[in-house]
Amino acid sequence: MAPRASWKGYLKLSLVSCPVRLYPATSASERISFNQLHKDTHNRINMKPVDPELGLVERSDLVKGYEYEDKQYIIIDDADLEAVRIESNHTMNIEAFVDEHSVDVIYQDAPYYLAPDGAMAEETFAVLREAMRKSGKLAIARLVLSSRERVVTIGARENGMFVCTLRNPNEVRGTAEYFGNIPAGKPDPEMLQLAEALIKQKETTFDPKNYEDRYEIALMVMIREKLKGHKPIIAAAPERGNVINLMDALKASLSQSAKPPARSKSKADEAAKPATKSARGGAGAAKENPLKANLLKAVGKSKG
Repeated sequence: MAPRASWKGYLKLSLVSCPVRLYPATSASERISFNQLHKDTHNRINMKPVDPELGLVERSDLVKGYEYEDKQYIIIDDADLEAVRIESNHTMNIEAFVDEHSVDVIYQDAPYYLAPDGAMAEETFAVLREAMRKSGKLAIARLVLSSRERVVTIGARENGMFVCTLRNPNEVRGTAEYFGNIPAGKPDPEMLQLAEALIKQKETTFDPKNYEDRYEIALMVMIREKLKGHKPIIAAAPERGNVINLMDALKASLSQSAKPPARSKSKADEAAKPATKSARGGAGAAKENPLKANLLKAVGKSKG
């Protein structure tokens, strides 16, 4: 069954236009969701609209209302909404082009795929797609989705185009409230170099398949066990240890990934182990700058 388009209209650049279809690029249908049931009957609870004066009411009796003052509404019906006709109801008119990396990620909202609507549109669609691909530009346009106009970016993606709705500037909070009290002092050059070395050792190519939702997987395991009549398996969270700063956390994770699991140590092994003071050059050196000591230890372990 062909996917259902969220929007159909025209992609327009100056005098050039072609019919297109817009499809959601993501889906939440595979996520685990829960229904509200009565604790005794296990019947699913129906959420029904209630009027404070009339009690239960039919959904067919509901209308849209805009609150212009406290508890004062003006009624808006479908004919009113249909009367608000602007170009972006049915046309994505490209207004400008910007560099691919110039759109701040904080403004990016929902992703969509854009495809030509019919064989007659394919040639024009391909020309616009390849022109954007070769120029390294994103188009800026507008369209109406869910009764509101959205500014969008449009770019080439494989044989089609990728559309991303953008948040309105008044929806994005400023940073001053959150970052204003963070000191702007420069970090110690040696510690900065060590931190950069840790980052370098963790570099990889991003593959979303490597980052599955572990909580979702654990939920499904628990559900399957309950279906079998078994008690849920309780998985213990990993111990965090006495982590006092970011570098300690990096050290712990880096040492775990850089070497095989350690064998269990007996009391005799512990007794034969050199004293921590002498191995690290004395307790005073570690106390002098514990952050630097942790960084040095982390880099040393990862190299070994």
